Amino acid sequence: MILKRLNILNYRNIATAELDFSPKINCLVGHNGEGKTNVLDAIYFLSLTKSMANSIDSMNIRHGEEMMMVQGIYDLNGTEEEISIGMKLHQKKHVKRNKKEYKRLTEHIGLLPIIIASPNDSTIISGGSEERRRLMDIVISQYDPEYMTALTAYNKALQQRNALLKLEEEPDAGVMSIYEEMMAEEGERIYQKRQDFVKEFIPVFQRFYELISGGNEKVSLNYTSHCQRGNLLDIIQRDRPKDRILGYSLHGIHKDDLEMTLDGYPIKREGSQGQNKTYMLSLKFAQFDFLKRTGSKTTPMLLLDDIFDKLDAQRVEQIVNIVASDAFGQIFITDTNRENLDKILERSQGNYKIFHVEAGDIKLKVEN
Repeated sequence: MILKRLNILNYRNIATAELDFSPKINCLVGHNGEGKTNVLDAIYFLSLTKSMANSIDSMNIRHGEEMMMVQGIYDLNGTEEEISIGMKLHQKKHVKRNKKEYKRLTEHIGLLPIIIASPNDSTIISGGSEERRRLMDIVISQYDPEYMTALTAYNKALQQRNALLKLEEEPDAGVMSIYEEMMAEEGERIYQKRQDFVKEFIPVFQRFYELISGGNEKVSLNYTSHCQRGNLLDIIQRDRPKDRILGYSLHGIHKDDLEMTLDGYPIKREGSQGQNKTYMLSLKFAQFDFLKRTGSKTTPMLLLDDIFDKLDAQRVEQIVNIVASDAFGQIFITDTNRENLDKILERSQGNYKIFHVEAGDIKLKVEN
């Protein structure tokens, strides 16, 4: 899969841009806060129909403007595809494929597989369990359409149950049971898919970490879920009185987590900045490898946003070797200087373009 052209109008700090990309490596260079990451975010938006930075779509409209639009022209296994997302203030967004609007956004997820590594990924280690669930959800939903359907159904049932739990009067037991049964049925389906994913994902992740770190540290992941305690419906219903007091559901797959360890200890507590960065990049490279093998029979795009900060020279060297290899398809990389990018370009010996970004203005500087 190749993103041939990207057109942007009023997206974040970018007023307008028409960009033609290299099928291999595209570098975006500029100072912090100029808009490099916003270009990557626009590409991410086209793949997953949401921004990686803002969950509220209207917040992506450029300040002072009434609407925004992002359009991508792709080569998808030899077929040209046009994907566009547009919206006006106070209105819903419109996602179209070849000018025809999707009836459901879930139909689009997985068409344009994508993985992004960015400084924001640090919250996967330091943040709450929802960040680690999102790591699983983003990958699984891009190769398994049934997963997204089950997750949507589960979240709707969870939302309805929580609304009943908050009522002052005692909710109807029959209605409550309906939502609990839906949560249990969809939850166990989601649990099985997450469990299968993590089991296959761990050795791939460990291989990348060993490659970057030089094999001096051992890492692993441990998936935890209430489903491991027994029948999920029994677990949910058992604590209904306690849930009523609290006003929300204590048990279910919305509490699943990934325990992340370094040499047998939680990396959140033990890891240095460099080890945490290595951990996150290894997760991202493993996600890419997993999607490439199990996804929509096309090579995903890889977006690398300011990935070299806080890494020693040896780890930078190994990452350069990984990124410059033939294992990846189209890559987009941002950095504030050219040094590390030039190393990648020298070793790739392939097609590339370098863009300079300043105050939301993007100009092609070098093409090979």
